[in-house]
Amino acid sequence: MDLAYPHLCGQLFEQPLMYDPRKAEVVLRALGSRLTGQSITIVNGTGGVDHVAFANGRPSAGMIGDGLGRAYDDVGTAPFDIVDGVAIIPIEGSLVQKGGWIGSASGETSYEGLQTQIARAKRYATVRGAVVEIDSFGGMVNGVFEAAAALADLSRAKPTIAILTDYAYSAAYLLASQCRQIVAPQFGGAGSIGAVMLHADYSGALEQEGIKVTLIKSGEHKVDGNPYEPLPSEQKARWKAQVDAVRDQFAEVVGKGRGKRMTKAQALKTEAQAFTADEALALGLIDAVGDGQEAFAAFVKEINRRS
Repeated sequence: MDLAYPHLCGQLFEQPLMYDPRKAEVVLRALGSRLTGQSITIVNGTGGVDHVAFANGRPSAGMIGDGLGRAYDDVGTAPFDIVDGVAIIPIEGSLVQKGGWIGSASGETSYEGLQTQIARAKRYATVRGAVVEIDSFGGMVNGVFEAAAALADLSRAKPTIAILTDYAYSAAYLLASQCRQIVAPQFGGAGSIGAVMLHADYSGALEQEGIKVTLIKSGEHKVDGNPYEPLPSEQKARWKAQVDAVRDQFAEVVGKGRGKRMTKAQALKTEAQAFTADEALALGLIDAVGDGQEAFAAFVKEINRRS
């Protein structure tokens, strides 16, 4: 076989690497045929994971030090709209940990951007209250509890209200629950207090295609949960314990945010169901069903009446 880039191939093939196997597969799929000059069949695939700095909501080392917030501070610009002393913080689309932007971008909202906004809504003397405008079915676990804690801290310092322009499910509801009040539209929804983990088993399909995958590992658990073998009961139990732990913490945070309106026990009792606005109101997940614009106008009026 003629190698297009023999030097790089010597660093990539036939020697131990310290990649997570899911990342190694992505590298091979992206570069393998270009490096070798030949088509490549991956026989030790793991399903792959796309984890790239500066892409897919993952900028390099952006969370520590609040560089995004300091950039706004340097130019003296608020990272949100302010209407009559009320900050408007949007949460919409898929929720990701890192983003390097304020608000939503390409259908995503980052917890990094949210933390920047929340911190300044608390800090700015010109902000007397905050509206969190939500339309999201949730997203990543990593980063959401930290953003929820920051929002709870803001709610202790200043009046807050979550106005759902449509839905607040899963991670989005966790954030909404940390506001003092939640209002949803008539045909909106809230809830889904739980967590999920996905696993694909391709072993049957590969067998039908006459493909046998060989996993060469060092470390007993290096390829646990790979998609080319049936999922072992031990790994399934381990993952189940992880999502149960996330759900338990989710319910605990909701209980702290909602207080008597929705306790931790009541949150767990919902069994992660997604509810309509009327159902959510009856259960104590939200405080009112109504028009978002009217709720916003009433909140602004009340904030300025107090000042």
